[in-house]
Amino acid sequence: MNVPDFSFESRPMRVVFRPGASTAAPAEEAARLGLRRLLVVSGRQSSVTARAVADSLGSLCAGLHAEARMHVPAEVADLAVEVARAAGADGCVAVGGGSAIGLGKAIALRTHLPLIAVPSTYSGSEMTSVWGVTEHGIKRTGRNPAVLPRSVVYDPELTLTLPVALSMTSGINAVAHAAEALYAPDTSPLVALMAEEGVRAMTSALPLVAADPEAMGPRSRALYGAWLCGSCLGATTMGLHHKLCHVLGGTFGLPHAETHTVVLPHALAYNAPAVHEAIAVLNRALRTDNAPHALWDLAGRLGAPRSLAQLGLTDDDLTVAAGQTAAEAYPNPRTVTMGGALEVLRAAYAGQSPRIEALT
Repeated sequence: MNVPDFSFESRPMRVVFRPGASTAAPAEEAARLGLRRLLVVSGRQSSVTARAVADSLGSLCAGLHAEARMHVPAEVADLAVEVARAAGADGCVAVGGGSAIGLGKAIALRTHLPLIAVPSTYSGSEMTSVWGVTEHGIKRTGRNPAVLPRSVVYDPELTLTLPVALSMTSGINAVAHAAEALYAPDTSPLVALMAEEGVRAMTSALPLVAADPEAMGPRSRALYGAWLCGSCLGATTMGLHHKLCHVLGGTFGLPHAETHTVVLPHALAYNAPAVHEAIAVLNRALRTDNAPHALWDLAGRLGAPRSLAQLGLTDDDLTVAAGQTAAEAYPNPRTVTMGGALEVLRAAYAGQSPRIEALT
């Protein structure tokens, strides 16, 4: 029997999870934190929802800034910081998906304003102290406790308007957090439990969401899964899969959730020979004997993209992306060489069924 050997750090965060919470909980959380002037930030697609949140804050709202963009370009972050300072904000509420929450984190990183997150997708970014900013075609990421939201408000009703296609890719993006957490160097038994339950909840909910997008039960279960998967992301260090996706998003502008959906089965297949226990957990959660193939098959059944070529990457881009991926050191259960990264990228580019090969 294996003897446990791990460390686990609990994050100082409050989570509110209930239908309709987005219209009352932000003001309640602001009062609990002693905040009186909150800047609401969002992307343009979430601006209607963000306006409703801003209105619910009443006199606590110092303004609405709906200029978040994917991968948080540096100039977008700079502008948002200026807006927060000009508004005299003492806190920030980020409403929307990973782009909005990423912009809220960029503000918090520079100003140390407390952040309240109101996610409307399954990205999981709200549960982490990870920030990211893209400048000159390179996405830089880091961890800082200042960007960890002080409160997260989960309202399943907000996901009812999330388009089915984005619901599917956002959900598989969440699964990627749990999958890589299982073989992270700083994983723990608690993370493994959250990861297995998160993957099970999300992958069982997504087909039901696709079949009936307005059903509250599946939407709630998917958001519950996103919370668990995001918690795994916040507690551990990610590996090859996330590095590949950061390169593909930051350098080539590929869409975030769709890129995670395409890459995950192939990154898992690459690492599988070195992480038998992690694959066994995923197999249980997915009710399969081949987790990489099951995730690839799920994406196809849900109508999600399965090829980087579909997302606009070119064959000439593969070598550049592989070089960037292999150039930086980061934890991964298998050594990542230029050839190894290129192998994963070529398989993801072609959209072929992932193959698990024995280590040589």
